[in-house]
Parts: sequence; structure tokens; C-alpha cells
Amino acid sequence: MAVRVRVNPIACEAHGMCAEVLPERITLDEWGYPIVDERPVDGELVEHARLAAKSCPVLAVLLEEQRGPR
Repeated sequence: MAVRVRVNPIACEAHGMCAEVLPERITLDEWGYPIVDERPVDGELVEHARLAAKSCPVLAVLLEEQRGPR
């Protein structure tokens, strides 16, 4: 199973915790807001994606489970 990382741009306050936990898929723009790589996350990175979602102080990082063919 893979997950897709999304960020709610309205809830996000640019704390940057998500990019620290999941730098393989999330980078920050010049103002500190996340830029998310839309590719599905699988393997070892799924746990990092879950931690990134839990680490967000305003719960702006969302995970969508991807099932079936990628």
C-alpha cells in the first residue's frame, strides 16, 4: 500500500516540520510553505509520511491511502 501526501494550504502556517521529517517528498518555498512531490510514497517512506502528518502543529498534512495499481 502506498500513500499520497497532501497539504491543506489554508490550514498550513509554514512551520516546516513536514519538510524536516519527509525531505524526500516535501521541500519548502522561499516563505517556508511546503511544496509536495505528488508521487505516491511507499516502502520505508510511508512511516516517515505518517510521522510528518502527526508532527504538523496545525494538522495541515494529510495522507490519502492509494490502493490497487499505482
